[in-house]
Amino acid sequence: MADTSHRFYDMHAHGFVRVATSTPCVRTGDVAYNTKGVISEAKRAHQCKVDLLVYPELCLSSYAIDDLHLQNALLDRVEQAVSEVIEASADLTPVLVVGAPLRRNSKLYNCALVIAGGELLGVIPKSYLPNYREFYEKRYFAHGRNCQDLWIAVAGEEVPFGTDQVFAASNLPGFTFGVEICEDFWSPNPPGTLAALAGAHILCNLSASPITIGRAEDRHLHCRSSSSRSICAYVYSASGHGESTTDLAWDGQGVVYEMGGLLAESVRFDLSPELCIVDIDTDKIAGERMRNQTFSDAAEAHDRPEDSFRRIVFEHAYKEGDIGLMRPVRRFPFVPDNAKTLDEDCYEAFNIQVDALMRRIQATKPESLVLGISGGLDSTHALIVAAKACDRLGLPRTTIRGYTMPGFGTSDTTRSNAWKLMEAMGITAEEIDIKPAAKLMLDDINHPFAGGEPHYDVTFENVQAGLRTDYLFRLAGHHNGFVIGTGDLSELALGWCTYGVGDHMSHYGVNSGVPKTLIRYLIRWTIETGQFSDACCEVLQAVYDTVISPELVPAGEDGEMQSTESMIGPYELNDFFLHHTIRYGQRPGKVAFLAYHAWREASAGLWPAGFPEHRKNEYDLGEIARWLESFLKRFFTFSQFKRSAMPNGPKVSSGGALSPRGDWRAPSDSVADVWLEELRTSLPDGTLPSD
Repeated sequence: MADTSHRFYDMHAHGFVRVATSTPCVRTGDVAYNTKGVISEAKRAHQCKVDLLVYPELCLSSYAIDDLHLQNALLDRVEQAVSEVIEASADLTPVLVVGAPLRRNSKLYNCALVIAGGELLGVIPKSYLPNYREFYEKRYFAHGRNCQDLWIAVAGEEVPFGTDQVFAASNLPGFTFGVEICEDFWSPNPPGTLAALAGAHILCNLSASPITIGRAEDRHLHCRSSSSRSICAYVYSASGHGESTTDLAWDGQGVVYEMGGLLAESVRFDLSPELCIVDIDTDKIAGERMRNQTFSDAAEAHDRPEDSFRRIVFEHAYKEGDIGLMRPVRRFPFVPDNAKTLDEDCYEAFNIQVDALMRRIQATKPESLVLGISGGLDSTHALIVAAKACDRLGLPRTTIRGYTMPGFGTSDTTRSNAWKLMEAMGITAEEIDIKPAAKLMLDDINHPFAGGEPHYDVTFENVQAGLRTDYLFRLAGHHNGFVIGTGDLSELALGWCTYGVGDHMSHYGVNSGVPKTLIRYLIRWTIETGQFSDACCEVLQAVYDTVISPELVPAGEDGEMQSTESMIGPYELNDFFLHHTIRYGQRPGKVAFLAYHAWREASAGLWPAGFPEHRKNEYDLGEIARWLESFLKRFFTFSQFKRSAMPNGPKVSSGGALSPRGDWRAPSDSVADVWLEELRTSLPDGTLPSD
C-alpha cells in the first residue's frame, strides 16, 4: 500500500480547486428555514472537502416572493441570517457564495455574498435586472452596474461592495474567482467577462431562472460559451424545489464547465438538497490564458481590468493531503468516451485526412500514389485514406501502388494481411523482398550480421527501414507519383522513426497529426460505418487485432515477435503524456498525478465505447513514472531534429500537432533536465528505480 501522505497525492499541489453547486432546502419567504438549509449544505460540503460552494440567487430570502422583497421585516431578518451564516462558516472549509437582498443608501440590491472562515469578504450586486415576460426585478431592485470601489455595512461590518471584485486565496495561487448573478450572463456584455480579464480563473453564477421547455439547454449554451470565451471555469447554480410555484416552476440545475467542456451536472427536479461537486484545474486555465494572446489583447483593449478591480485576498483553510480527485480524467485524451462524440470525431479526423490528401493530389497531379504496406496499423490507415481520396476524386484505385517489402523480421501474419488488404482494396500491388539488398549493404559496411552473427542493433534495423523508403522514393519517381507517409503523431513524439528514411520521410504525411490510439479507432470506425467492402473490413479487423511491432528483428526461439511497446512504453500512456505536455504544457509531476488517477484501476472510470475488455489495462505509479521518464527523455532530448525536418501533413486534433510550421516549435539541441528534475522532485521517494 502506497504512503499517500506525500504532497504528490494532494490535488491542491497540482492546481486543482474543488467546487460545488448547492441546491439547498428552501421554503418560500421563510428566512429561518432557508438559512438552516444553507448552513446544512455548507457543513455537508465541508465533509466533502469542497473549496468553493455556490448557492442559488436570493437563496436566503427566496427569489419568487415579489413585493415581499420590499418588506423591512423580511430584510431585517435576512441581515440576521447573514450573521448566522458568517458565524457558521468559521469552522468550515468551503468559501460560500450566497444570495441575499441587501439595502444600501435607501436602495435594495440583489446580491451575492462571499463568506469564508467566519468573515464576509465582499458583496457583489446584480448588474442586469430582467424586466420582461415573467420578470419584474426593476420593481424591487437597483442595478449594480456602476457600483465600483464602494463599501456596504452588513452584520455590523463595512465590507467591499461592487462589481469590481476578484477574490483570491493567498495560499492557493490558482484559486481566484469572480461572481455574476443570473441575468448578468444572459446580457450581451456579461460582467463576469471583465472579472475573468481581471484575473478570475473561476466565475460563479447565482441564479434563480425558472424552468421552461428548452431553458436548461440555453443555460448550458451560456455556461459553455462563457467558460470557453473567457478561458475559465464556470459554476452555475439555479433555484430548485421550495421556491414559489404561483406562476413558475424550478428545476435546481447546477452545472460546472471548464474552458468549454462540461465537467459535472446536478440531477434536476430533485426534492432533496443536492451538491454537484467537481475539481477544477486552475493551473490548466492559467496556462491556456498564457498561450492565448487574444485573451491578453482583450484585457488591454478593456483598459486592463486587473488594475481597477479590487483583489480581495484571503487565506483559504483547505483540506491538505490525499482527498482524491473528483474529476473525469480521460484515459485516451484523443479518443472520446462518449459513443456519439467518438463517432463525430472519427468522421472529422478521417475526412480531414482525406480532404488534405485530395488537395495535394489536385495540386501535384501525380500519375500514382506510392505506399509501403506492412500489414500494420499505420500503413493500413494511410491506405484507406488514399483509397477514399481516389474514390472522391473519381480516380481508379489502381492509381495507388502498394508495395509490401518483407525483411528479416516480417511475420507471415502481417505479410498475409498486407496482401489481402491490397487485393481487397483493388490497388496495384507488388512485393519487393528487401533481404538481398539489406544483406549486401550490411556486408558493405562490415556489419557483424553479414558474418553470421545474430547482431540485431539499430544499424541492422535502420538498414531495412532505409531500404524500404529508398525503394518507395525511387518507385515514385519511376511511376511519376509521390510517396504517402505512414508515420503517426505518437512516433514523431517519441522519435520512433529513422531520420530521413523509414516512417520519418515521405512526400506527404497523412498520418502525422493522428496519434496511435486514435488510428486504432479510426480503423475500427471505417469497419463499423461500412466505408469499404465486407472483404476489406474483414482484413481491417485482422490488422486492428495485430500486436504493434516494427518487425525489424527476427522472432525469438519462442516465436515471440519484436514488440514496440515493450521498448518505448505503451502507446496509451505515451499518448496521454503527449497530450498533456504539448496541449497544456503541464508539469511532469502533474502529468503523473493525472495518469495515476486515470490508469490506476481498470474497473474505475469510463472507457471509450466498445473498448475490448482484454485491452483494459491498469498501471501503478511506478510504471507510470518509469514510462513518463522515458517519454520526457525521448521527447525533449533527442527527437526534435526529426520533427524539425518532417514533411507536410494535416493537423487533425485540437490536442496539437508537431510540425514546426504549426503547433510545435522547439530547438533540436535542447535537454530534458528541467522536466526530469521536476518529475523526480514531485514524486514520492523510491517511485523511480534510480531514486
